[in-house]
Amino acid sequence: MKRTLILTTALTAFGTMGSAADLTIMSWGGAYGTSQIEAYNKPFAEQTGKDIVMVDADNPATPIKAQVEAGNVTIDVADVEYSDAVRLCDEGLLEEIDTSALPAAPDGTAPEDDFIEGALTDCAVANIVWSTVYAYNSDVVEGEPTTMADFFDLEGFPGKRGMRKAAKANLEMALMADGVPAGEVYDMLETDEGVDRAFAKLDTIKDEIVWWEAGAQPPQLLADGEVTMSTAYNGRIFNAAVSENQPFEIVWDGQILDFDLFVIPKGAPNKELALDYIKFSTDTQRLADQAKWISYGPARKSSGALVGLYQDGKTEMASHMPTAEANLTNALVNDFEFWADRDTELSERFNAWLAQ
Repeated sequence: MKRTLILTTALTAFGTMGSAADLTIMSWGGAYGTSQIEAYNKPFAEQTGKDIVMVDADNPATPIKAQVEAGNVTIDVADVEYSDAVRLCDEGLLEEIDTSALPAAPDGTAPEDDFIEGALTDCAVANIVWSTVYAYNSDVVEGEPTTMADFFDLEGFPGKRGMRKAAKANLEMALMADGVPAGEVYDMLETDEGVDRAFAKLDTIKDEIVWWEAGAQPPQLLADGEVTMSTAYNGRIFNAAVSENQPFEIVWDGQILDFDLFVIPKGAPNKELALDYIKFSTDTQRLADQAKWISYGPARKSSGALVGLYQDGKTEMASHMPTAEANLTNALVNDFEFWADRDTELSERFNAWLAQ
């Protein structure tokens, strides 16, 4: 039986690794990468006898674009955010995926009806629903932050703030903190006034921000005391709090819900095996299995009833999902089309703001 290779590599090693395995998969590393290794990669390798190499990137969309445009593709499957999946597909950098070929639900429901609305696109298949939240270290913060406005309240809750070094999510959170209802955020961001308002709100905490780029960084920043609060991916905070007993609390108010999706870069060296992997990994059972390892919701409706305990055998996962009813008050669903259309423009504005 062949083995699953679990490696974290620099981008420069992709070519070497791609030739050493039957399938090369790129994801985000950390607790999320571990959940995919355990729920998808190991069972797939055991069933097929194929070698799998797992490689990490701060954002897999970046090397996908570089490899396809250079005509040197070594990635077979990548896990990307929704707006990147839409943009890369529109640019012709991804293989199209026939979603009707995906497995049906156990009761025979067609995949198109079993996946959550929006989870299937021309070039991508979603595996999880996750969210960007903020969390705080309860050993350090006095009082109990409960709203997005509290994250921006340096007087009421002093201390450094961690934020992802990107426009996406930060602009939405800034507007919600400034009193814009979740349902009006994207209408506001479509206007120059709204963008100015978001950056003005960010200005109020700019001097206290510690910027992060990889998903594993916010829990570490909180644990090291470099920040008292940080935006983060909800599953990373859950993992630190439950698996590592860190005193972290999630504030769900103003959470931004998103999908992560599997894509196949145009010209992937093992396209057919990549398709087999995606079919396997996004069936009902496998998506439910991933929830044993991290608190991200399955992208299939039929998986929900199969979600049970965390790997510790005692923590019920349902209440920790971003899609739990109690966590959806004032939640914002990421507008994927907005970011596919406006990412370049707003990222340039964000980078200019950073340099000021």
